[in-house]
Amino acid sequence: MIKFITKSIFIAISLCCAPSYSGCIQTLAKSNTTAITNPVIKTGADNYEKYLPLLKDKKVGIVTNQTGILTNKTHVVDFLLEKKVAVQTIFAPEHGFRGTADAGEHVVDGKDPKTGLPIISLYGDNKKPKAAQLAGIDVMIFDLQDVGARFYTYISSLHYVMEACAENNVPLIIFDRPNPNGRIVDGPLLEKEFSSFVGMHPIPLLHGMTIGEYAKMINGEKWLKDAVQCKLTVIPCVDYNRKMDYSLLAKPSPNLPNDQSINLYASLCLFEGTNVSMGRGTEKQFQIYGSPYLTKTNFSFTPKPNFGAKDPLYNGKECFGEDLTNYPKLNQLELKWLIKAYQNTSDKTKFFNAFFTKLAGTKKLQQQIESGVPEDQIRKSWQKDLETFKKMRLKYLIY
Repeated sequence: MIKFITKSIFIAISLCCAPSYSGCIQTLAKSNTTAITNPVIKTGADNYEKYLPLLKDKKVGIVTNQTGILTNKTHVVDFLLEKKVAVQTIFAPEHGFRGTADAGEHVVDGKDPKTGLPIISLYGDNKKPKAAQLAGIDVMIFDLQDVGARFYTYISSLHYVMEACAENNVPLIIFDRPNPNGRIVDGPLLEKEFSSFVGMHPIPLLHGMTIGEYAKMINGEKWLKDAVQCKLTVIPCVDYNRKMDYSLLAKPSPNLPNDQSINLYASLCLFEGTNVSMGRGTEKQFQIYGSPYLTKTNFSFTPKPNFGAKDPLYNGKECFGEDLTNYPKLNQLELKWLIKAYQNTSDKTKFFNAFFTKLAGTKKLQQQIESGVPEDQIRKSWQKDLETFKKMRLKYLIY
């Protein structure tokens, strides 16, 4: 990736050992003659000098999935076992421990065939670890790769894990990871009456925090049940700041296959609350959108069952819309595609469904779009809440 930025030429080159997912080595040049080498970002999992002493002689539970890997691609569970850490139980979020389940698919308890460790699902009916499931655990680890969007359910799992740990007097250690959308704070704030597992707290749709920073906010704002607070330790990333580009080490979920999809995710996921597909059942998930009810264009796609979408919306039907695979990197929540699709759909009464309000966290956004409020005016309606949130957020930032 090469970027040219005017105002004293700035060239950033990311050298990756595999497309899309790898640790990145960045060479930064602020002039034609001066080059500065920035070291590889170390995630919290890589910062093991900080946490291995805390795990000595402890029985450990861990919340993780396929994203819980070190920069060398060793899974954190395997690494801990190699270091003779007494891992007792793996707790898995939405999509399961290996990250292969569809969005919303029920994930059952089981056993990891590689390590023999028991796996407890934290998705479905058991979103919060039970006291019996924490019995005998001295310390819990949380290591999941978030993408910075309010409705990405890993931060909802974080809430329930923190709550269970607080109620059962189990300390929690978070291995922090960079937020690939960490520079963006945007969108409407969630209103309390619309809270759900796809949005639990009064934060904007894009919060601009790492999962460690977010955990500090949950604790500090006393958002857990009965205002309990968790004994929390965050193992920070090294050589990271939120303005940096960051390519993830592994797909965070089956339908986020690359950097482009992760950047577009928050904007296109709002289509989940409409009759428009955002590419599930194709190889361009969250990089395209369309439906049979939009105006015919030169671009179309036909969803079919695939990895991560066993029965996609409009399975086998041609959908018309837009291909955003080469769209420039977003630095805000983008509404124009949602507005355009609403304006072009053949039957506006069937465009939105009940899920949209949960995703948006408010009824106002749907009402504004249906009323034809211009996008700039919609954005202005968020600004007061966003400024208040940014001020509150400051005391929890690590980077």
